[in-house]
Amino acid sequence: MDNILYFIPITGIIALIYVYIKNRWVSSREVGNAKMAKIAKNIADGAMAFLKAEYKILSIFVILTSVLLAIKGVNEGTSWLVSISFIIGAGCSGLAGFIGMKVATKANVRTTNAAQKSLGKALEIAFSGGSVMGMGVVGLGVLGISSLFLVYMELFDNVDTVIKVISGFSLGASSIALFARVGG
Repeated sequence: MDNILYFIPITGIIALIYVYIKNRWVSSREVGNAKMAKIAKNIADGAMAFLKAEYKILSIFVILTSVLLAIKGVNEGTSWLVSISFIIGAGCSGLAGFIGMKVATKANVRTTNAAQKSLGKALEIAFSGGSVMGMGVVGLGVLGISSLFLVYMELFDNVDTVIKVISGFSLGASSIALFARVGG
């Protein structure tokens, strides 16, 4: 039964392969005329500039919080590794947001262009673009937390300790998702 745990990260990798394939598919759709391409480029550039500024601020939050979690973990006898879990969770969440923003800005103009010809094609592009974000979150989440679980099970004999330490992953991922949502 323990060996089946090693297949869980593989499901995360499969989800990320899906993300890669769908992202390539969305990117291969027709952008439209030069005016549409220019507007789309401006939107994408603005979105990436916003994300860069937001992530710069969030990185300070992640560093400070991880230091506090490490101190708390050492003092309360849990483990300083909860801060590592927090950083990895925040990184996975931030990467999912980056991937989502990239494909969303690509899908927007391609959906608009496709809608001029066929509502069905436009919906296909829009849903494919959205599925990249959804599967990116799932893939990175499953890969991250299951990999940490396997590593921590090798370090600790106690499952209760592993669960306490791994909870930092959830805190990191949800913190970034919350700030990203509130930030725009």
